[in-house]
Amino acid sequence: MSAQFSTPSDDPTGRNPNSGDPTGRKAASTDPDGRKAASADPAGRPIRVLVAKVGLDGHDRGARVIATSLRDSGMEVIYTGLRQTPEMVVNAALQEDVDAIGISILSGAHMTVFPRIIALMKDKGMDDVLLTGGGIIPEDDRRQLQSLGVGQLFPPGTPTADIAGYIRDWVRTHRDF
Repeated sequence: MSAQFSTPSDDPTGRNPNSGDPTGRKAASTDPDGRKAASADPAGRPIRVLVAKVGLDGHDRGARVIATSLRDSGMEVIYTGLRQTPEMVVNAALQEDVDAIGISILSGAHMTVFPRIIALMKDKGMDDVLLTGGGIIPEDDRRQLQSLGVGQLFPPGTPTADIAGYIRDWVRTHRDF
């Protein structure tokens, strides 16, 4: 279930229900001159990223900032909101045909959440979808998670342009269109 926002400006995905395009894809895929956005993938559509908060962690300011910055860099963002389960995240990612999943986690449950999500992704054949994220994750845990197949994990304070660039480069290198 996606989060509901009171006004289009509150919605970090940038979808505007008054735009005539209920998916928000038109706005995300072209600039004002009608050219493809800089982050369009080889298929000619914007890179699609699902951003989620898993578990009971109720602090989503960072996730909203990331979702907004990815949208502003030309990506299409699906923000699932708070208190998602790994199953909900993977099912939404599969349904939305995303290129990347970004998990924001501050609760300390990263060594449970990321392995569960990566296992579910493998079970569903999502081997060409990036699983990345950020939060308070010790360096040793980051290395262990990356050895399981999790992509780069970003600590607090990482410039949002670095995150968008990483996702863009990974998708261009690993997705088969």
